[in-house]
Amino acid sequence: MTAPAPIVTMIVPGRDIATFAPAALDSLRAQSEHRWRAILVDDGSTDATGSIFADAARSDPRFTVVRHESSRGLGAARNAGLALVDTPYVGFLDGDDELTPDALARLTATLDETGSDFVAGAYVRLRPHGDTYTAGRVQPWVAAATDPARSRTTLAHHPRAVSNIVAWSKVSRTTFWSDLRFPEGVAYEDQIVAQEMYTRARSFDVIPDVVVRWRIRPDGTSITQGKSQLPVLRDYLGALRGGIRVLQDAGESPAVTARLDLILAMDVPSLLDIAASHDDPAYAAEVAGFIDELQALPEYADTSPDEAIAAALSW
Repeated sequence: MTAPAPIVTMIVPGRDIATFAPAALDSLRAQSEHRWRAILVDDGSTDATGSIFADAARSDPRFTVVRHESSRGLGAARNAGLALVDTPYVGFLDGDDELTPDALARLTATLDETGSDFVAGAYVRLRPHGDTYTAGRVQPWVAAATDPARSRTTLAHHPRAVSNIVAWSKVSRTTFWSDLRFPEGVAYEDQIVAQEMYTRARSFDVIPDVVVRWRIRPDGTSITQGKSQLPVLRDYLGALRGGIRVLQDAGESPAVTARLDLILAMDVPSLLDIAASHDDPAYAAEVAGFIDELQALPEYADTSPDEAIAAALSW
């Protein structure tokens, strides 16, 4: 019997993730929706990641491997995968994260029903607990973006959707990416692209289902755990600024306010904590300059910074 044609391609980039890649690939194999293919992009790994990807491709024709001889970064890895997609739908899964078993079924069925450009689901953190990982709860800002379910919505009707800024909690129509790509050579490359997705979409859907478990590495080696490094901070602030600018250019002022609320609640307090003890005064100067920029935004008057920060600390 001929295998059914795939309907969704998952792009799985990874560099030096041999410890975590088997779980990511197993989460694809375990999908209740079997009509998928995966493009595994080995971004110049120096460990066994390439071998793990190659073994997966040898044992299952749904896997295809692309290798970069030297690291080009997540943005370039995802773009390399996008160039090879030939299915109606496309999504992303970082090679150290995991899909939940019904993720692809729920995401693709939603798009089949609604005709929207993309659908975004909820996600939880996988935190190390001894020798295993434990999944946490859906955080309030994720729930605000995805719960309750909304079909064929827009930023005008759901501005808090902009709280979901990651690439890997969404599945899109492949045609939606015809002129959309990730920035290359910088960290936090998905934040600006996420805001472009919201502002470009004719409509999008959100569902409260947890579709991804996002791994927090115990050794702190992931990009999102490296914000104490000054170059990473600069990329991070650049992504925050760029995302706000996308929303401003689209005239989505309520969405700017929603994004500003979250930045004040979740980003600023942790950056201030790092700056207070950082040995390079340039770090504190970068953070202070960024806060000054936020306070100059007209939407700042619509936020409640003290309450937002207090709420964040209680989470």
